[in-house]
Amino acid sequence: MELIWVVLAVLAFYFGFLHRCTGCCTRPVIREKGKMDGWYGYGVKDVLSIGFSGLALRVCSHLANTIFGQLILMPLIMRMANLTLLRHIVIPEDPTFIPVVNPENSNKPPRHDSNESILNELLQLSVTEERHGFNFKSISDFVQAYTSGKITPTQVAKNVIRALEDADQTTTPLRAIVQYDSHLIMKMAEASTARYRDNTPLSPLDGIPVCIKEEMKVVPYYHRVGTLYLGEERETEDATVARKLREAGAIIIGVSNMHELGLGVTGCNVNRYHGVPRNPYNPQHFTGGSSSGSGAAVAAGLCPLAIGSDGGGSIRIPASFCGVVGLKVTFGRISSYGSHPLSYSTVSLGPICTSVKDAAMAYAILAGPDPNYSYSLHQPSLNFDEIALPDLENLRFGIDWKFFTDCDAKVLDVCQKAVQHLTTLGATVVDLHIPELEEAQTAHFICIMSEVGQFLNMDFNNQYDKMNLDTRVSLALASKFTSSDYIQACRQRSRAMHFLKEIFKDVQCIITPAIPNTAPPSKSSDFRYGCCDLHTLFSTMRYMQLANLTGIPSLVVPVGYSSSGLPINLQIMSKWWDEAILFRVGLKVEQFRAETKKPQIYYDLL
Repeated sequence: MELIWVVLAVLAFYFGFLHRCTGCCTRPVIREKGKMDGWYGYGVKDVLSIGFSGLALRVCSHLANTIFGQLILMPLIMRMANLTLLRHIVIPEDPTFIPVVNPENSNKPPRHDSNESILNELLQLSVTEERHGFNFKSISDFVQAYTSGKITPTQVAKNVIRALEDADQTTTPLRAIVQYDSHLIMKMAEASTARYRDNTPLSPLDGIPVCIKEEMKVVPYYHRVGTLYLGEERETEDATVARKLREAGAIIIGVSNMHELGLGVTGCNVNRYHGVPRNPYNPQHFTGGSSSGSGAAVAAGLCPLAIGSDGGGSIRIPASFCGVVGLKVTFGRISSYGSHPLSYSTVSLGPICTSVKDAAMAYAILAGPDPNYSYSLHQPSLNFDEIALPDLENLRFGIDWKFFTDCDAKVLDVCQKAVQHLTTLGATVVDLHIPELEEAQTAHFICIMSEVGQFLNMDFNNQYDKMNLDTRVSLALASKFTSSDYIQACRQRSRAMHFLKEIFKDVQCIITPAIPNTAPPSKSSDFRYGCCDLHTLFSTMRYMQLANLTGIPSLVVPVGYSSSGLPINLQIMSKWWDEAILFRVGLKVEQFRAETKKPQIYYDLL
């Protein structure tokens, strides 16, 4: 018996004080530089249903930030979510920390048109987006109403203010716009009305109601970024996107709600400044996040254009759940100056709109070099020459069918029919394999969470008690990623970008469903405590992450509805700097949907 105790003591001393603990005995997987994994099966696995709400979320958020949570609970969740995948792979590529791609030499001569002429060309673009029955009001509808004298921007502004007041006084408050000033709205509208009266509008966006996500600076509102503790002073400088919208004559109706610090895909934000925004198609379902208020505002008719940010689908998710159009541009195409720098390598700013044409117009105004944002400086000029072609002849669409079909049956059915519609217009569908999808998705999650966690480290230490419960869990998880994890993720980013460059030599677009499922329902406890569900998180981001990791542009367009009337969108991705092909294809995708269902919450400003 004594011998056993001696042996145990020696082993304890050896492992506790002498032996180096490597933490893993798994045999590493060795990749070959520039060559895809030889396994061609579909690698993305569903994350186990790890979700917390109500009391369970309170307990989890507490435990996550204890010694037990940091040593046992968070590492366990990481393994269950397969977030340690890259630790077992040898990746020979050098890391890519910022997904900036130099523009290719093009046979097309650069256009030297003025911004005004490009916008007017887009405004005159003839599209078949009107359908019998309900139609969202587009930018063109507002411009036509203003130029014909049917209504003025001043009258629209009064309608906006009434709608904003009504939206948050109902039994189910919309909570799309969280800061607005009626006096400022009227002041901008009256200036626009005077310009139309003098026949001198500044642009096709003159007099158009727009809102901007609270992640961006907008004078004179608080730059709270969805929190209780940020933005204690009113802003005195606009973000570049806000400045450009003002210069175009847009009426900024306020700043829109968002998931706290952008750390979620539902939009659920329970602090007193924000509240949980409602999905206009069904108020008992989430809007999607993190640009939740922007998506809800457009779908509810409060404005035909809203600005969001997209680090992990945060524009495209709410656009898809709310049945409108969302554009994630090439990394660096639109300046992020004046936006809270949560994740510097994955986030792009962009529009949520009622139509593809509106997205193209917003893009034409917002894109371009900005001396204050270095990643935007070396981009090609805009070119919309072919977006209005009558067909899709000579276009090749790539589809990884194992990836494409990894979604709910109803989503799959609608999206497959939308693809068939595109083939009737002359497009060719090419079967392809997107290599190492699971590795790319893990790399994206590590990159965005490491960058957010590092940037918010001081906030997490000093403002912990003011953060929502789910934010505390997310930042506790983020703290477990190491510098080695981050470099591995950036090495995987290099591989993913290389594979996409090869794919885009053969096809012009990659097509997937936007989201594998429709907007998830909310529970009563979510409105009090919030929610944290890793299965929902990873499932919702499934088709989003590739574009954020690699910096390619992506457009989501409504194509139908579930049996319960919830929207379904299709996603189109293209190579870097080629947003024009997205608009060309997106305009044709819009023709597929036979009808547009009217949201349960909707305000007609005209």
